[in-house]
Amino acid sequence: MDRFEPDPGHTGDIPIVGTEAVPAADAGPPTGARPDWVSERGAELTLPGRYLLYEDSGNQVVHALTRESTRIGRSLSADLRFDDATVSRRHALVVNQEDGLRVLDDRSLNGVFVNGRRVEWSPLRDGDEIAVGRHRLFYLDSATVGSAAADKPPAFAE
Repeated sequence: MDRFEPDPGHTGDIPIVGTEAVPAADAGPPTGARPDWVSERGAELTLPGRYLLYEDSGNQVVHALTRESTRIGRSLSADLRFDDATVSRRHALVVNQEDGLRVLDDRSLNGVFVNGRRVEWSPLRDGDEIAVGRHRLFYLDSATVGSAAADKPPAFAE
């Protein structure tokens, strides 16, 4: 059982993933406060490119977005895999399109949030925060590293 369809009177307080209940507070949108390490790791990038920065099991990860699409989920076939009940097997896709990168909700149970707003799909801008289950991923376009904070979207401004 991978998806739970609530009855019309269901309040949504406890999303069900598989057989494990996950409190909605753990599966909701991010807090909006960007960790200091994201800026520090971003400043270390010297090659132009697009990256997702996130923490997994206490490790700070910088993932280069070099493929046409990057699958995020709990599945063993996911490019970015999170072994976490708040993440669907096929949770999200980051797709490289002619006009830039987009994140798409891949029919997840808990949704995909960009800068605290639930989205079906959304273009990504430097500094955007993507929430997938409990996990927060930060999009960084290294071509804009070092630009003034005023020029950055709200999620990346200090």
